[in-house]
Amino acid sequence: MLAAAAIVLSIASPVAAQTLNKVVGTWQMTAATVEVNGTTSLPYGSEPQGKLVFTSDLHFVEFLHDPRIPRFKSNERGKGTDEENRAVMAGTLALYGRYTVDARGDFSGNTVEGSSFPNWIGDVRTTNELKMEVDGNRMIEKFQRPGGAKVTIVWERVR
Repeated sequence: MLAAAAIVLSIASPVAAQTLNKVVGTWQMTAATVEVNGTTSLPYGSEPQGKLVFTSDLHFVEFLHDPRIPRFKSNERGKGTDEENRAVMAGTLALYGRYTVDARGDFSGNTVEGSSFPNWIGDVRTTNELKMEVDGNRMIEKFQRPGGAKVTIVWERVR
């Protein structure tokens, strides 16, 4: 009877059948920095906001934003001024896609299926380009932009 229950659970629940996954869950951004030639800046401000969700079926969704972005004068999204639209593009980033983990449950790469920065759509990134290092309920994301800027984002697990 116990063996039958285990079989039913492994068939009914993809999580039960899946290997260890250290990144699965919902993460909240607590810090973000960009370093260029020894100078560090805060691309999303001193109190950045954002969420990163890794699902158990290996999908991810990420949204980052600077809460200081001013509201548009018009209440219509498509009617922002050049200045308003530039502020949104500079202070937000959204992307989604699929990700992989290795046998130890560590993040091993992702494929970007959609992004508010269209140049990233279709990118396949391995740990050579993107590192996500988990230590308990804290994760450090690191990558380098093509121009050489080094980006570091700190995440805290919320679920």
